[in-house]
Amino acid sequence: MFKMNKKIKGSKNLNVPNLRFPEFSGEWEKSRLNRFASKITKKNKGNTISNVLSNSANYGIIPQIDFFDRSIANSDNTEGYYVIEKNDFVYNPRKSASAPYGPINVYNGEACGIISPLYLCFKVKGINRRFLYHYFKSTKWHPYMYANGDSGARHDRVSIKDETFLELPIFHPGEAEQCKIVELVESLDNRIATQIKIIEKLESLIKGLCSSLFDKNKYDSFVRLGDISEITNGNSDVQDASLSYSDGMYPFFDRSEDIKFLPEYLLDKEAIIYPGEGSEFYPRYYNGKFALHQRCYAIYDIAPNFATRYLYFFCKTQNSYFVRNAVGSTVASLRLDTFKRLNIPNIPIEVQKTYIQLLDKIETKIVDNKTVLKKYEEQKKYLLSKMFI
Repeated sequence: MFKMNKKIKGSKNLNVPNLRFPEFSGEWEKSRLNRFASKITKKNKGNTISNVLSNSANYGIIPQIDFFDRSIANSDNTEGYYVIEKNDFVYNPRKSASAPYGPINVYNGEACGIISPLYLCFKVKGINRRFLYHYFKSTKWHPYMYANGDSGARHDRVSIKDETFLELPIFHPGEAEQCKIVELVESLDNRIATQIKIIEKLESLIKGLCSSLFDKNKYDSFVRLGDISEITNGNSDVQDASLSYSDGMYPFFDRSEDIKFLPEYLLDKEAIIYPGEGSEFYPRYYNGKFALHQRCYAIYDIAPNFATRYLYFFCKTQNSYFVRNAVGSTVASLRLDTFKRLNIPNIPIEVQKTYIQLLDKIETKIVDNKTVLKKYEEQKKYLLSKMFI
């Protein structure tokens, strides 16, 4: 399906990607982005357009009201905003973990929209727009941004002149090869989208079942979590943790979804682990040796008439309780007493086990499908790193 083109150190390397369809040969042409792109300068004179858009690294170009649950633009005066149409490109210089030099996306809406003058908007012709879009999802343009942009007065934004950005070097093949690359990448995108829908349906199923099984109106007897378990916060800081595993290290849990590692552990227990701060509070389950962040909590040494997995699934339904009882004006935080006061339905251990058996099957499917999703995402990342220059 592909052929590999090896780059030889110390030789005059050709302008070809590392991974290529075998039916294509010859060097890719080197151009500048401004050969294909022209800056959009049309402004929203008279405030005639009210469709305010935002360019998000994770969601693309979407109505601002969908992204923020409200419009943060000054609705009385958006005359300085740029007007964009379907298929226009938008560069947002705001940096994030998923877009270290800011996201570049294409607007897919049918109606015209307006977007902040802090963004660079441009139209494209003379090159396959989807080829260019996927090029910007690779990291091939990052070295140019590193060399020609800086953070300026704000560390969270790339400071680069529009003219300099549009001087970005672009390597591109002929039209047929562009189309072939787009077809492959987007077939993988479609498979990723299908995988996400599978996971969403399973998560919706387990959420519905948990809500039904743990409806407190069904139960007459409750016990407090503090009376049937030990609860403690951690003693480690994230700055001491490593992102990669090596021998002699243990999982380190903090408020993020990513697991980090430390050379020492706090507990060797079957436990339910909670972030101690944030906007949402959902549990993890872990059994073994682990380290814990200072602002995370572990619930362990559960009374013998309560199964840890039963408590874990029950706690998955209690986000609203924790949000309601969190304290702090800037960052919502949980206190130990909030955990201790949580009421747990007191049901026979045999019934708990039937709940666990049902819910474990669904959660296993979710974990398996997330593993498949990660593999597809890694495959796409690999292709983007090898099929572009």
